[in-house]
Parts: sequence; structure tokens; C-alpha cells
Amino acid sequence: MTRRGGRPGSRPGSRARTWARVWPNATALVLFAGFVFPVYWMFSTAFKPDSDIVTDSPVWFPSRPTLEHFATAVQAENFWTLVRNSVTVTLVAVGLALLIALFAAFALARMRFAGRRSIVLVFMVAQMAPWEVMVIAIYMTVRDADMLNSLVPLTLFYTVMVLPLTILTLRGYVAAVPKELEESAMVDGCGRTQAFRRVIFPLLAPGVMATSLFGFITAWNEFPMVLILNKDAQAQTLPLWLSGFQTAFGDDWGATMAAASLFALPILLLFLYLQRKAVSGLTAGAVKG
Repeated sequence: MTRRGGRPGSRPGSRARTWARVWPNATALVLFAGFVFPVYWMFSTAFKPDSDIVTDSPVWFPSRPTLEHFATAVQAENFWTLVRNSVTVTLVAVGLALLIALFAAFALARMRFAGRRSIVLVFMVAQMAPWEVMVIAIYMTVRDADMLNSLVPLTLFYTVMVLPLTILTLRGYVAAVPKELEESAMVDGCGRTQAFRRVIFPLLAPGVMATSLFGFITAWNEFPMVLILNKDAQAQTLPLWLSGFQTAFGDDWGATMAAASLFALPILLLFLYLQRKAVSGLTAGAVKG
């Protein structure tokens, strides 16, 4: 039997449906190219020799890839000290925020008490508030406590900075877990803490991964607070090291791009790793449910 109207492409509305599928993909490709190109240019410039960087016309691919700029960046003063400071501050802040947020999210999602909605609203307002307006107050508090040039107040500030969104995100994941799973575990002899650890927490893997990534990026990239609180070169973090390359090396764009690539690399690797873990966590949670 032949279709009336000839070819399938000539059916009414087929062109409209095709266009409805094409334009979102085309828009996504344009946006993808716009976001990826600066990253590609940063990494490619880091491998270019100086003759490819300082030219009248752009060089899209390094003619002779070199690691000289990376050596210049790594050999900068206090590089490894700043790496240790950044890793310590970021990991401790993210760990503290996750620990506090897990218990707070469980309480807000499962328990009923007066002021619960007001607490959620306060967290939303705190997330929207610009932290930069509190720099002077925080500086005076840290100064009066004689803790300038210390990593402790920096870690506490980063913890508080990422905590509101972490709580709000995990609260949604906890609320999405059926109460029947928790109640079944408690009927089988588990206490509330054991039910949370054995039943609810394994199902929160996607939320934990997402909030960990957000907290890591936020703390890793933070610049204004460390600039104000930590003037000592030994107590600073990598964002300040990155900002100082223009002064330390003049117009050495190769070293600047190499430093930016080294600074961005941990975030890219963590994103790739946590993205895979988040998907596997969703699958495991569906099987366990």
C-alpha cells in the first residue's frame, strides 16, 4: 500500500517538526562553541612557543608544542605552598559543609517543627546575598581575633558561603526518598540514625556529588576574601598566585595561560569524575529502591 501524498517528507507538518528538532540542536552547538573556545584557546596558548603567541595573525594550533611555560609557572615563588593551602582550605570547607548539610537537610525534609519554613527562607536569602558586602565586617572580626594570615577563618568563611545551597539541594534529594523505605528499615530494627546511614544516605549520592562539585568550585575560585584576610605570601591561595602573573612576568602570556590551565585542571578532572559517579549513584539508587 502506498502512502497518500507521495514521499513521507511531504506530509503536512513534517517540515515544522523537523525545524523544531533542528533549531534547539543548532542553538546548543553555537553555545557549546562559544563556551568551549576560550578554554581551548587558553590550553593551546599554554603549549605555544612565544613566536606563535606574539603574532599579527592568530595561530590556531601550536607549531612546536612546548612545556616551557608550564615550567615557568610551576617554578614561581611559593607555588607548592599555595597549592597545599588551596587544597586544604577547599577540601576541609567542602567536607564541613556536607557534614552539616546532611543533618540539616534531613531535619528540614523529614521533621515537623515550628519555624521550619522560615529557616528554609533564611537559607534562600543567605544564598542570594552578595558576600562581598560583608568583607569589611569579616575583616574587622578576624583582625580583632588576631587571626589574620591564617587558614582557619578562610576555611570557616568558605564553609558558610557554600552551606545554604548545599542544604537546599540535599533537602530536595532527601524529600525525594520515599518515607516508606525509612519506615521499613525502622520496622526491621534500625534506629533513625541507622536508617539514615543505611537507606537514605546511599540514595543521596547524586546530590552529594553535585553539591561537592559546587562547593569545590566556589571555594577553589574565591578571590576577594583571601585578598583581604591573607596578606602574607605564605598564607595565600592559588587565585592570588594566578592574578600575580601579569606583574611577575610582565606580558608573558604563555606563562599566564599555563598558570590558568594548571588552575582550571583540577576542576575539569573533578567534574568528569563526579559526573560519572553521579550517574552511577542514580542507577544504584534505582536498583536499591
